[in-house]
Amino acid sequence: MKESAVKKIAVLTSGGDSPGMNAALRAVVRTANYYNIECYGVREGYNGLINDDFLKMGPRSVKNIINQGGTILKSARSVEFRTPEGRQKAYDNCVKHGVDALVCIGGDGTFTGAKVFYEEFGIRVIGVPGTIDNDIFGTDNTIGYDTALNTAMEAIDKVRDTATSHNRVFFVEVMGRDAGFIALNSGLATGALDILIPEKKDSMEDLFANFRKAEKTGKASSIVVVAEGEKLGSIYDLADQTKKEFPDYDIRVTILGHIQRGGSPSCADRVLASRLGYGAVVGLMEGKTNVMAGMRSNDMVYTPIEEAIKKHNEINKDLLLISEILAI
Repeated sequence: MKESAVKKIAVLTSGGDSPGMNAALRAVVRTANYYNIECYGVREGYNGLINDDFLKMGPRSVKNIINQGGTILKSARSVEFRTPEGRQKAYDNCVKHGVDALVCIGGDGTFTGAKVFYEEFGIRVIGVPGTIDNDIFGTDNTIGYDTALNTAMEAIDKVRDTATSHNRVFFVEVMGRDAGFIALNSGLATGALDILIPEKKDSMEDLFANFRKAEKTGKASSIVVVAEGEKLGSIYDLADQTKKEFPDYDIRVTILGHIQRGGSPSCADRVLASRLGYGAVVGLMEGKTNVMAGMRSNDMVYTPIEEAIKKHNEINKDLLLISEILAI
């Protein structure tokens, strides 16, 4: 490889944590070391840039973290970084440490901050998509999605055991404020009667019709998986309306919440994070900036950050149809 376009980089994790962020951090630090590039870790995301919380990192700094959930650098959403004054402080600290490039691991908010920082000060930035929602354009999967999906699936399997034992209907809420990837795939994997997600137009009439169809086929218990961003209403509203329509149903609500964000990352997430962390450093060395490293059809790709933010991965409509066919 020809001489690197960068000499000293800093890496941060920002926004909501996701399983595999540590694996990505490890890959960034060790790839930088391999190519004789100095590397700093920045604690608590963009707040660390502002507060000068830089930590020199080497290969031993990231030992035994590939299997850990969360992020050893900590994460935060920075209000001050949204101001010109805050970003100026952040830039001054980068200059102070001689940092000429940033690797920013996170989601939409993280990438927006990186884009603005590059546009204002010209410091090279590459994003690494770390979010359980899988809603970032430019990569088939985001770091943490596979682990969160498996966590949701295992939890719903356990809920089904009690649903079956008591002939109950369970409404199970999974994460996904604006995206239904976790709901759709975990619902399909667990045989949910219905899956309610923000990307499709749901109605109580359709939900009730599915319950009636289930009754005719002899189903005595059912699971309905609901994304937290479902537009029909809160999961409690959905359960209440169903109870009014079917007063004999024994209905329960389960919200999985933040357990989906934690836990040891899956093999798929560890490998993805390792490849993207490596790809971020190599991209910077090649002179790339204001882009996000991603995997498409098992190949490394670089997508302009603006495109990654504005566009979103689309729900596979075939999966919706399959889930309906198999729910009988």
